[in-house]
Amino acid sequence: MTQMTVSTSQQYDKVIASCKDIFIKKTKDYGTAWRILRTISIVDQIFIKAQRIRTIQEKRQQKVADDISGEFKGIINYAIIGLIQLDLPADTPEEMEVDKASSLYDRYVADAKRVMEDKNHDYGEAWRSLSQESLTDLILMKLQRIRQIISNDGKTL
Repeated sequence: MTQMTVSTSQQYDKVIASCKDIFIKKTKDYGTAWRILRTISIVDQIFIKAQRIRTIQEKRQQKVADDISGEFKGIINYAIIGLIQLDLPADTPEEMEVDKASSLYDRYVADAKRVMEDKNHDYGEAWRSLSQESLTDLILMKLQRIRQIISNDGKTL
């Protein structure tokens, strides 16, 4: 394993620990209220956060104190919520124990990390050269793709 891969892995783990801390605190405060969200609603929540980041980037000012870093963490958490929702059977109760939600969170974070490591291998961590603006635009583009797939009833060519 190269030094850059170790560094990326450590960075990933640090960011995810911060995201999971927020996720667990909100789960303790609000339960798993997010279980009521349909796929399109989760996509829209991610869109709202990405659009706010883009607006702040373009205007170079903000009026609400929440920083861009917090919005990216929200995107990560909603993405993980989306993965959990997609995999749970339709008849799964809306409320789940914090430990169960935490376990599911860890499962999808581990899956995402494996994909990231594989892509980093093939792409040589090219994402490190991208601007924050490009990353935001890519997120918004992928959300548009997901919306289109949903409107096509999940069918793609």
